[in-house]
Amino acid sequence: MKGEQERERRVKMPGTPLRKLPYIDVLVVAEKHTVAKAIANILAEGRIFREYIYGVPAYFFSRKNRLWCCLGLKGHLLDFDFEEAYNSWKQVDPRTLFFVDPVKVIRPENLRYVHALQTLGRRAREVILALDADVEGEAIAFEVVEIVKRVNPHATFKRAWFSALTREDILTAFENLRKPNPLFANKVFSRMIIDLTIGAAFTRLLTLAVERNRFKLPRGMFLSYGPCQSPVLFLVVKRALERENFQKKKYYTLIALIEKEGIVYKAEYTGEKIYDKEKAEKLYKELSREKEAEVVQAKYSKVSVKPPIPLNTIDLERDCSKFLDIRAKETLSLAEKLYQHGLISYPRTETTIYPPTLNLRKIASLFSSHPIYGPYVSSQILLKPVIVPTKGRDDDKAHPPIYPIKSVQLDYVRKTLGGKACKIYDYVVRRFLATLSDPAFVEKQLVIFRIGGLNFKITGIRVLDEGFYKIYPFGRPSEKPLAYFKVGERTRILSIKLVQRTTPPPPYLSEAELLRLMRVHGIGTDATMQEHIHTNIKRKYFLIRGKKCIPTKLGKSVALTLSEIVPEIVSPEVRGKIESWLTQISEGKADPAQIVKEVKEQFLQYFDKLRKNENYLAEKLIKALVEMNDEYAEDIKGRESSRRAYSGKGTRSRRSH
Repeated sequence: MKGEQERERRVKMPGTPLRKLPYIDVLVVAEKHTVAKAIANILAEGRIFREYIYGVPAYFFSRKNRLWCCLGLKGHLLDFDFEEAYNSWKQVDPRTLFFVDPVKVIRPENLRYVHALQTLGRRAREVILALDADVEGEAIAFEVVEIVKRVNPHATFKRAWFSALTREDILTAFENLRKPNPLFANKVFSRMIIDLTIGAAFTRLLTLAVERNRFKLPRGMFLSYGPCQSPVLFLVVKRALERENFQKKKYYTLIALIEKEGIVYKAEYTGEKIYDKEKAEKLYKELSREKEAEVVQAKYSKVSVKPPIPLNTIDLERDCSKFLDIRAKETLSLAEKLYQHGLISYPRTETTIYPPTLNLRKIASLFSSHPIYGPYVSSQILLKPVIVPTKGRDDDKAHPPIYPIKSVQLDYVRKTLGGKACKIYDYVVRRFLATLSDPAFVEKQLVIFRIGGLNFKITGIRVLDEGFYKIYPFGRPSEKPLAYFKVGERTRILSIKLVQRTTPPPPYLSEAELLRLMRVHGIGTDATMQEHIHTNIKRKYFLIRGKKCIPTKLGKSVALTLSEIVPEIVSPEVRGKIESWLTQISEGKADPAQIVKEVKEQFLQYFDKLRKNENYLAEKLIKALVEMNDEYAEDIKGRESSRRAYSGKGTRSRRSH
């Protein structure tokens, strides 16, 4: 700990008299252990003592002649659930859940954190809520307030708001403490109540509909519905259905091989697709006699390519999926580790505009001596008299865009957090530097030839000035430069080819494109979008293979059957509307209880409509489950057969030796 001596003393709980712990002037509660440790390192004036309270590390130190303690949690301490009497799926009508108010319960996996918080909170005069600076962090802050107040009603509470674990950011946050914002917390709690009620009621209905029709699900399996999860599934299934229903058509086109300066170019016919084979063959026969092509247009346009805008969470997840082949859920998890290790700013943000208070030159100068980024920073950024960054449109008023806050060797990141985290760190650094860089310039090239009265074209691209591409190669165009043609010149035709092609179906949704659509429709938040994708994969509704989201038969059946009976419950637009209502809560424009009531009433109507069609629903789902079981059995059988064959060969081989 920054060269200071550290003393460890384990406090045995329960049984050890609590009087051994001192009274605390200031208790700082962070969302994670690594953040609590980092804050202690920054704030401490002297030695830091680490104690273990119920197995949770707490950091004691002195600051301004007061005793401080930093405690790290592990996300949400409380959750919403129904009282025990309503948790029997078979004895309680799922419809009843719409009329029951869920209660807050302690998450079992975080019980020791609650005990540690109660133990320290009982002895604290002031509590500083240093949770993550977003609406989720604000909700956890109010959970902390609720838990501490139960054991210490006299404690006072203040909020520290920061977006990076730098000394400057932490000190500024603790010098400018604010009140916790109940509007942000109410938004989160309202969403949790809505999602629990709707998700539980519809999940039980789907599962019980199948079981009541005498189909036994495998132990531990259930058919889940989620008000965010299911619209995401519908987007994936909708694209897959468009792909399946696509009618392929054969068509014909003409290719002219044209030579200039020893280079052969493929010029393609610019007219409409030719579906009539006889017409295509007739054109081909006529053009086969032609020996020269006349240039009728030669356009070489210099185009400016703007650098990327500052980075937010969704773009980070999309780009890491697209360019680095790292799944969205893993990307966010690794980005949070980079943040906790003080390497990047807080990774959950919707903002794409740097605040004027952010010293961009100072951040860039951190990398001036870096072996990889240093030469570029020194020559292309720091020499500018004024740094003008790119600018997006979004500002969540909570966090700046994601940017690097510490310059380290990539080998250090690789050894500390792994290869994928190293790639993400490298991407964040390059993206930040690109936003401070000059544009690139490319030359877009288009040449049109006239052959026998028909037009043929070739296109090319040449990078004239790399600009930001020097540091940010992601999305850099592959150069295919053309020779320079002049209007009126005639070039030799080597041959004409008649080519048969087939119209391609639309591709499956990529994870990057799915994230974009979720953002467009307002499904989930920057912090939860990847979770909704992961839930569908966990439920075996779709899988991601080769960056493509491919629905299973069960996933298709769930999405299409629900859409057929009650389209609103899988509609991305309906979920987007709910998110807009929740946002009104955080802005103080709507009453949380009223929003929850209205959403419940709306989905109760959908529930009743679905229940009326329960037998039809069960029939469709059971059919998909049977087909999936058959496929699974065949797959197991095939693997078993291969294993036996391999085992047999191995046995014979060993005997021969």
